[in-house]
Amino acid sequence: MAAFGIGGVVLHSSSFLGKKLKLKSLSLSIGLKKEWNSRIIKAEMVRFAHDIFVGVGVGLPCTVMECGDIIYRSTLPKSSGITVTVPGVILALGTLSYLWATPGVAPGFFDMFILAFVERLFRPTYKKDDIVLGKKLGEGSFGSVYRVSLAKKPSSKGGGDLVLKRATEYGAVEIWMNERVRRACANSCADFLYGFLENSSKKGAEYWLLWRFEGEATLADLMQSREFPYNVEALILGEVQDLPKGLDRENRIIQTIMGQLLFALDGLHSTGIVHRDIKPQNIIFSEGSRTFKIIDLGAAADLRVGINYIPKEFLLDPRYAAPEQYIMSTQTPSAPSAPVAAALSPVLWQLNLPDRFDIYSVGLIFLQMAFPGLRNDNSLIQFNRQLKRCDYDLVSWRQTVEPRAGPELRKGFELLDLDGGIGWELLTSMVRFKARRRISAKTALAHPYFDREGLQALSFIQNLKLQFFRATQQDYSEAANWVVQLMAKSGTEQGGGFTEAQLQELREIEPKKMSSAQRNALASALRVQRKIMRTVNESIDELSRQSKSLWWSRWIPREE
Repeated sequence: MAAFGIGGVVLHSSSFLGKKLKLKSLSLSIGLKKEWNSRIIKAEMVRFAHDIFVGVGVGLPCTVMECGDIIYRSTLPKSSGITVTVPGVILALGTLSYLWATPGVAPGFFDMFILAFVERLFRPTYKKDDIVLGKKLGEGSFGSVYRVSLAKKPSSKGGGDLVLKRATEYGAVEIWMNERVRRACANSCADFLYGFLENSSKKGAEYWLLWRFEGEATLADLMQSREFPYNVEALILGEVQDLPKGLDRENRIIQTIMGQLLFALDGLHSTGIVHRDIKPQNIIFSEGSRTFKIIDLGAAADLRVGINYIPKEFLLDPRYAAPEQYIMSTQTPSAPSAPVAAALSPVLWQLNLPDRFDIYSVGLIFLQMAFPGLRNDNSLIQFNRQLKRCDYDLVSWRQTVEPRAGPELRKGFELLDLDGGIGWELLTSMVRFKARRRISAKTALAHPYFDREGLQALSFIQNLKLQFFRATQQDYSEAANWVVQLMAKSGTEQGGGFTEAQLQELREIEPKKMSSAQRNALASALRVQRKIMRTVNESIDELSRQSKSLWWSRWIPREE
C-alpha cells in the first residue's frame, strides 16, 4: 500500500485500484508553502483529480471478485442513449394518434389552458352602456335578437352594425360554444365578439351576446322564394347570370350550398361540438364572405369536455331531428371532470358517433332543396311520417311515391339522378335509420358529388383539406365489384367465377352456436352489467343535479 500526502494530509493508494497512483509527495510544511507558485499547486491538484477520477481503473476487491481480475472503465459497455424499438415506435404513434383523434385531447388542453387564457387578455370588452339597441330581428323561447350599434367605439375593431342576443336560458352555454368556435373554426359560424352576464335588467339576469352583423337572410328565407336556388347564385356571385335555367344549373347551385354546409359542419365536429339543431333557420348567409354559416349554438353539446350534455335529455326540432333523438347512448353517464372527460372523449366519440345526428338534419335540408314541395312545414312533417312507415329507407320511400309523383317530385328525382345518380347516392348515405351507417361530414366532402367545381372556387386551404379527405378515405367499391362479377360468372361458361363446389361450401357455412349453458351465463353477466351501469349512472346524475354551480360559467364576465 502506497501513501502520499498533500499539505500534511496523508492519502493511501489501495492495491485493489486499477493502478497505483504515481504522485509526487506534496507534504509540505507551512513555511515552505509560501515558496510554491500558486500555478504549480493548481496543476498538481488537477493532475491528482484526473488520476483519481479518470486515469484510475475501476475495480472490485479480490474478496468480492474471487479472481483477482481488474475491470477497467474502458471495458464497460457505453450507453448509446435512447434505444428505438419497433414496439416503442408503435406505442408512440398510437399515443399521438389517440391524443389527436376527434374530438382532440391534446388540442383540447392547449385550447382550454393556453389559447382561452391568452384570448381573455387581449380580446375587446363591451358593456351595456356601449350598446345602442336598434331593429328587433326576431324572438324565440330563449331570448330576443336585435340589430345594434356601438355608442362609443365606432372606429374600433367591433365598429359597424352588430347583432345582440339577450338570452335568459342557455345563454352561458352559447357563450362558451361561440368562444370555442371562434378559437377552433371561426369560419364555420357567425363572427362572435363578446358575451357577458347583465344583472340590471328588470326581467332578471340576462346573458348578452354580440356578433358582427353579416346579413339577415337565412337559408329558410331564401328557400321560401320561388326563385330558389337562382337567388342564391346571385348572392354568391354578386350578380345575376344570363344563362338558361335548367336542372344542371340548379344542381350546381345546390352542390355549392351543400359543400359550404358540410365544410362548416366538419369544423364543428372536428373540435368536438355537435349542434343538435341544424335547420335552414339556423343557417345564415354571410354577405362579407359570401358563404353560409351556422348560428344558434344554444342547443349544442361540447363532447370534448361534456358541457351541455345531460344523459336522457335532448334538445331538438322534431322536423329535422334524427330518429334516435339522442346524440349519445342513454347508458352514457354524466360527464366527469373536464380533464377526465377530455381524456376519454375519443373513445366515447367512436363508440357513439354523435356527429351523425347533425348529418341526418343536413340530409333533410338537401332533400328540401331538391324537392320544392317539401319546403313548407306541413309537407316536411308528412314526409317524415311516410319515411317512418318505410323504416327510414329512402329507396323504399322512392319506390312508393315515384309512380304517382307530381311534376315537382319528378323534377327532384331527375335532379338527384344527374351524373349517374351521385346526388341520390349522397342523399341516401346521409338519411339513414342507424347513425353508424350514415356518412360523416368529412367523408361526404370526399364524395364524387363534389367532384365538379361549384359556383365559388375553393380557397387554397379548403382545396387542400378536400384533397386530404379524399386521400384518406377507404374505397371498397372495386373489391365489391370484383365479388359481384365473380358471383355473376358463377355457374356459367365464363372463366373466373366461383365453382359449384365453392358455392356449395358457402351455402354450408353456418354461424357457430354457443351451448345453452354459455348463453345463459353470458345473459346473466350482461344483466348484472346493465344493472351496475344503471345504478352508477343514476348516482352520478343525482350528484350532478345537486351541484348547482357550473365551473365553466364562472369565466363569463359579469356586469352589475
